Amino acid sequence: MNQVDQLNGAALAYIGDAIYEVYVRQHVIASGLTQPNRLHRAATRYVEAKGQAYAMQCLRDQEALNEEELTIYKRGRNHKANTKAKNASIGDYRQATGFEALLGWLHLSGQSQRLEELIAQSLALIDQRGQ
Repeated sequence: MNQVDQLNGAALAYIGDAIYEVYVRQHVIASGLTQPNRLHRAATRYVEAKGQAYAMQCLRDQEALNEEELTIYKRGRNHKANTKAKNASIGDYRQATGFEALLGWLHLSGQSQRLEELIAQSLALIDQRGQ
């Protein structure tokens, strides 16, 4: 077992949130927006718990994750949080935390190609959903 596998779900979600944010920002910049307030509003639907929970549920429904990835997702989802969801249901918040934990684990374990694959799928799912 390596050091990454020792991290709890909250620590994995912490780094996963940051990694995902960078990809989201690249995605909204690529859409042609340049004004900071418009960029921020465009990014919100991707980074809010509801959007992340939706993407994660779709990935699970499509059976897009392997067993190890599901285990990591569940580690993040089930981690006892000391914070409350501000603008999301507890279910969406927990699924989003699991999603971020998975991304953090992929990043820290050097699985860049898989990380980018899942992020691209997630962004596309949220785009298809609209809002």
